[in-house]
Amino acid sequence: MVGSIYKKNFDGEKIALKYKGESISYKELDRMVVAYANYLKQRGVSVGDKVVLNCLNSPEFIYSYLGTVRTGAIIVPINLMLTIEEIIHIVKDSEAKYMVVHPLILQKSGYSIEKIESALGIKVILLDEEFKKNVIEAPESPMDDFTDEKAISTFLYTSGTTGKQKAAMLTHKNLVFNSEQCYLGIAARPDDTYMCVLPMFHVFAFTACVLMPLWSGATVVILESFQPKEVIESLQRDEITIFMGVPAMYVVLLDAGKKHITFPKLRFAVSGGAALPVQIYRQARDIMNLPVIEGYGLTEASPAVSFNPPFGVQKEGSIGLPIPYVECKIVDENDVELPAGEVGELAVRGENVMQGYFKQEEETKKALLNGWLHTGDLAKKDEEGYIFIVDRKKDMVVVAGLNVYPREVEEVIYQYPKIKEAAVIGVSDKLRGELVKAFVVLKDGEECTQKELSSYLKERLAAYKLPRSIEFVDTLPKNSTGKILKRLLKQEQEK
Repeated sequence: MVGSIYKKNFDGEKIALKYKGESISYKELDRMVVAYANYLKQRGVSVGDKVVLNCLNSPEFIYSYLGTVRTGAIIVPINLMLTIEEIIHIVKDSEAKYMVVHPLILQKSGYSIEKIESALGIKVILLDEEFKKNVIEAPESPMDDFTDEKAISTFLYTSGTTGKQKAAMLTHKNLVFNSEQCYLGIAARPDDTYMCVLPMFHVFAFTACVLMPLWSGATVVILESFQPKEVIESLQRDEITIFMGVPAMYVVLLDAGKKHITFPKLRFAVSGGAALPVQIYRQARDIMNLPVIEGYGLTEASPAVSFNPPFGVQKEGSIGLPIPYVECKIVDENDVELPAGEVGELAVRGENVMQGYFKQEEETKKALLNGWLHTGDLAKKDEEGYIFIVDRKKDMVVVAGLNVYPREVEEVIYQYPKIKEAAVIGVSDKLRGELVKAFVVLKDGEECTQKELSSYLKERLAAYKLPRSIEFVDTLPKNSTGKILKRLLKQEQEK
């Protein structure tokens, strides 16, 4: 089960986590997870309850996550950059009863516990010093492992291939199975040391940088955020052997490589979350002799689907081969499998695939058509089975590995009273992969500046969703039915 995933290869004296100079053994990890689980039960958390987790990268995130699912409750990790309005939507949609919050998050929000409880209709559990004292001083009490592997353990909010936010329901088996698949897919070892600098609320980070290492009995070095100097120092000091990052991070590491900084203990550097530019892949290989492995996944698959084989043939621009026990095929609009070389939608099947979307039966049927997860990504296979992502079926924008859905941004723009029409697209960015750009048509007689509209949007959208560029235009290109032609806007940007 997810809450006791580390017990498979349990060595109590081995170091499980490192954080800010502190080393935490597997024995201590287990004690804290059980203590958190018992405390949550005392606060009323029971099987099937939804618990929102709003916490930065830290051991407390892991204790809270594993402790929650150890009770049989369902964890709902959320993006730290969400606004209060976006959090309210998730709380209400998930029917959450509790929220576990790190004190720094509460401080930054400017809200009190009472105000959050009143606004969200939820019980708040603050991970402050008093909480830690109560947990640590509580008498040790054994706790039976939660044993229903088919039960839902995690809600992860995603728009999938559409602009509508919904919760992907992942079971204990989904996540544990995918952890083992990742381990086999990248040829990891129990003596590896991983860096977790990706945000733990993201499924890529939690499965690949936390659950997989703990499942295998490895060590995880935790960093709160990607600060280049700190990351480079940790890669060297902590003798990291496996690094997981999004493409934007590799741009920074390449600068280090040009200064003749090397990472001799690093066995693999895995890239995911967004397409890795071929040029960055080549530079990492040639300048730093860095073995970058590009992979592919999505929230609905827990998330890993494929990797380029670390000891086999790696193909530039490819997301590699399906990991063990995952099937992939390319299908046409009639859901018929296509031969090698033809472009269609990538469909995935395996024990790592979600159970569906919470309270979204129609969306679930579309996504899990005929027993296969339809990813919404257009792809092709070569004769050797390597998969190449060609384009997105929908208009999703990926900013530094985080999904931004144009429709969601457009809906907020339309709420501004001066706006007549709006269209949002993604534009290329060397550091983040893509950035959000908005094209806006004002109502007759209205005047507006980018600064004015941006100020309005900042209160209603997370920072990574904000348009970095707003272009005011007289008209937007449309077809005969009045549909805005975003492809023409994109073409103009690419000229």
